Amino acid sequence: MKKVMMATAIGATTLLSACSAEHGTTQCTTAPEAEWQNQDAFQAQLLAQGYKINEFKVTGGNCYEIYGFDKEENKVEIYFNPVDGSIVKKEMH
Repeated sequence: MKKVMMATAIGATTLLSACSAEHGTTQCTTAPEAEWQNQDAFQAQLLAQGYKINEFKVTGGNCYEIYGFDKEENKVEIYFNPVDGSIVKKEMH
């Protein structure tokens, strides 16, 4: 029993240490910035889709991140892959 518990603890520790150095950082791409969509054009696309952007930034995890509202007027924080525009993470507040 002790061996199982120890193995579980070691596995959990290994998993946690495998996380990025910036714990909690959402990683969106490793592609060079030359392959990213233009920031202004990307924001214009989001606005045309009904998003309201209060803040737009580029994160340390190479994401385009917005704080604002989605099409349904929900307050959101969304991380986008700047290469293909896909949503990597969405949090509703």
